[in-house]
Amino acid sequence: MQQRFQPFTRLAAVILLVIGCLAVLRPFLAAILFAAAISISSWPLYLRLLARLKQRRTIAALVMSIGLTLLIIVPLTLVTWNIADNASSYYDQIKANLDSGTLDPPLWLKDVPLVGEMVDSYLRKLLHSREELLNVAKNLLEPGRRLLLGGGMVLGSGVAQVSLAVFVSFFLYRDGQAIVQALATGMDKLIGEQSITVADTVSRTVRGVMYGILGTALAQAVVAAIGFLIAGVPAVALMSVATFLFSLIPVGPPLIWGGATIWLFNQGDTGWAIFMFIWGMFVISGVDNVVKPVLISRGSSLPFILVLLGVMGGVLAFGFVGLFIGPTLLAVGLGLLRNWTGHQLESQPQ
Repeated sequence: MQQRFQPFTRLAAVILLVIGCLAVLRPFLAAILFAAAISISSWPLYLRLLARLKQRRTIAALVMSIGLTLLIIVPLTLVTWNIADNASSYYDQIKANLDSGTLDPPLWLKDVPLVGEMVDSYLRKLLHSREELLNVAKNLLEPGRRLLLGGGMVLGSGVAQVSLAVFVSFFLYRDGQAIVQALATGMDKLIGEQSITVADTVSRTVRGVMYGILGTALAQAVVAAIGFLIAGVPAVALMSVATFLFSLIPVGPPLIWGGATIWLFNQGDTGWAIFMFIWGMFVISGVDNVVKPVLISRGSSLPFILVLLGVMGGVLAFGFVGLFIGPTLLAVGLGLLRNWTGHQLESQPQ
């Protein structure tokens, strides 16, 4: 009787152990998943560096970690700090203009067809009437405070999560070969002959999605920087990094180049504003339709709806790093599903 129930007790013990490990690692799960995605994507580069350094795994892992810090953590920290600093200065400036009564709508607003004059007259009446302005401020104050607080918390937690992910990636690089061998052995026992195919699908999909997301964001940031320089938009470096970050979100870059276009209109540079709009519409946003399919073709192509759901669900589940983790997990699941259904179809008799 004891031998009969022994397999079930072992299984229960294993399940309880897995649940306990997940409960302990839950606060760090997002950083671990992000570190794994980064390590898988940059593993070929790490192997080249390891060969150059004569198989010194610790030094090679340290160099990769420092490179990730310079490429990801430092720009993200600078953007977070600049947003907080500029938001404070803009708030003080608007408050001073409201107190002095010198704040007016932009001159170009009146020239907007159909609704321009109506919106301009309403804003002028609102800005010069303290009672109406206070009523509007009361209705918008709490939602605005929540929006700013939520955005600041997402960026702040993003810096912390990315920093932890870089720290974890150091150990994944250093002990990656042993981890890969252990995972290969475990998958072979669980899956059998399909373990090699599944592992190849997962690694290829992760690399394809990460290359597609980050490569497209980098390309859009570069062409955006060129457009900002030509049009004379200030804070080009900050705007370019912001374009890179917003490129990770579907329909995100128009928020940046659209803001630059409005700023140019407000400054009276109508010609440069038109140039910025055309450059943003056809060049910055057009990069997404050219670069991403080329880069992501190495892995599993992900439909737009899954990218959108992956980004939104990833942020809700994991915070800032969910921008990367969400689409990657969905792409891996879709790739495995396609792989499995393909094998099932091939195994059917003709």
